[in-house]
Amino acid sequence: MIIPRIALTSGEPAGIGPDLCIQLAQHKQNCEIVIFADPEMLTRRAEYLGLDIAIKIFDPDRPAQQHPEKTLLIQPITLSTAAVPGQLNKANSSYVLKMIEQATLGCLHNHFDAMVTAPVQKSIINDAGIAFSGHTEYIAQLTGGHPVMMLATAGLRVALVTTHLPLSQVSQAITADTLNQVIKILDRDLRHYFNLDNPHILICGLNPHAGENGHLGREEIEIIEPVIHALRAQHLNLHGPLPADTLFTPNNLEQADAVLAMYHDQGLPVLKFKGFGQAVNITLGLPIIRTSVDHGTALDLAGTGNASTSSLEYALEIAQLMSENNHRNRHA
Repeated sequence: MIIPRIALTSGEPAGIGPDLCIQLAQHKQNCEIVIFADPEMLTRRAEYLGLDIAIKIFDPDRPAQQHPEKTLLIQPITLSTAAVPGQLNKANSSYVLKMIEQATLGCLHNHFDAMVTAPVQKSIINDAGIAFSGHTEYIAQLTGGHPVMMLATAGLRVALVTTHLPLSQVSQAITADTLNQVIKILDRDLRHYFNLDNPHILICGLNPHAGENGHLGREEIEIIEPVIHALRAQHLNLHGPLPADTLFTPNNLEQADAVLAMYHDQGLPVLKFKGFGQAVNITLGLPIIRTSVDHGTALDLAGTGNASTSSLEYALEIAQLMSENNHRNRHA
C-alpha cells in the first residue's frame, strides 16, 4: 500500500493555521503529513489550546508512514519574530512565503505527492512591501503552468476563468486564448485527477442573461460562444454560455461535473453558501497537486480552540484522492 506524503503549510502564524495543524494531529490520518512551521511556535500554540503534542523532525530519507496521533511531523522553518495569536506582524511575511516556497519546491522535486495550504493574510504580506496577490498566483510563479482555481464541495465544483481581479478588469481579461486554455485545463484535470471519462462542464455567460442576444453585452457572442463551439468540435462536453442566475439550479447541476464561472464572485458565493467550511480550493493547471482550505485566517479565533478543521480535513482528503489518481493514471 502506497502512503501519500502530503506537505502542509501552516499559514499565517497569527491566524488559525497553526491551531488547525495541532487539532488535526489529535487524530490518526490515512497519509503522512509534513507540516512546514516553526516548531517552537507550534509548541506554544498547543499550550494556548491545552492540547498535547509531540514534535518530530521530518526525515526525507525515511519512507512515508502514518505517524501516531498527537504527533506533528515538522519541516522546521524559523519565525522572524514570535507570533502572537490574533496579532499580525509584517516581520513574519518572509517566513510565510518561505513555507510556501519550500513546500512547492518539495512537490516539484517529487519529495511530496501533494501540498495543502492553510490560510495566509495577503494584506500583511503586501504591507511588508512584497507584491503578493495570493497563494495560487505565487505557487504558479514557482512551478509554471496556467493556474485554474476550482472550489469543490459535495455535489458541486466551480472553476474560475479569472480570479483576484477588480470587477472593472474582468471583461478585458476574458480573451479567446485565455478561455480556450482554461476550459482545456479544466477538462484535462477532471479526467486525470478525478477519473471522469467525459466531464460535463456548464459555462456561465459574463453578462446578465448571458448577454440577452447582444443587448446586454457582446462578450458571449464575440468570445465565449466561438470558443465553446470550437472545443465542442474537439469532443469536449460543454454546455453554455448560460445565464449565471439560473445555471445553479438542481435541474442544471444534476448531470454536471463542473461549472465554469467567468469571475470570482459569480460562482463562489453559490458554492460557499452550499458548503462553506466543507469545501476545498483546488489549483488545477500546475505540474503539482495543490489544495487549500476555503476560509481565511480567522484572527479572532486564533489560540481559542474554536476553529473547525472540517475544511482542512476535506482539503487533505481531496489531495489524497488526486494523488492516488495521479499515480494510477501515470502508471496505467
